[in-house]
Amino acid sequence: METGYQNIHQPIIDRCLAGERMAQYELYKLYSKAMYNTCYRITNSEMDAEDVLQESFLSAFKNLKNYKGTAAFGSWLKRIVVNNAINLVKRRRLDLDSVEDIGEFDLEIENQDNQDMAYEIALVNEGISRLPDGYRLVLTLYLIEGYDHKEIGEILGITESTSKSQYNRSKKKLREILKEDLKYAG
Repeated sequence: METGYQNIHQPIIDRCLAGERMAQYELYKLYSKAMYNTCYRITNSEMDAEDVLQESFLSAFKNLKNYKGTAAFGSWLKRIVVNNAINLVKRRRLDLDSVEDIGEFDLEIENQDNQDMAYEIALVNEGISRLPDGYRLVLTLYLIEGYDHKEIGEILGITESTSKSQYNRSKKKLREILKEDLKYAG
């Protein structure tokens, strides 16, 4: 059955499959920055993100023959990156809190000029980086990486309701961090 999907990087992938090292470097250049950002958001460490990135690309090149081409190469690679980053965080003894739903909390960002918005984004990113691993991981996977709670549960080996609970707690904790930062900034 033809899906109609056309991978724009298939010629480079084919060259990689033929063992061409320069093609591997081209693929690395195309995807490394975005994948590093994903690694960093999950691990919260530059050094760990770099390690996960390298490990992920090595794994991807080693298993490239398993890439079917039915979805974007970037999606396939991102799955490898996310799994490797999560495994690293788990090795750091990720401690997820027990299930207890807390009401929904939404971050409110007012319309402001670009400079103020950039400042607020930097504050939010800094706040996210200060969240405990479990909170940061679920928040990142849900809000930034676009996984739903069922997928997060499967990835992390937790229930869907635990993922939802962690997400709600992470938003509450992030609000507390941001409120405290704004108190000291003002």
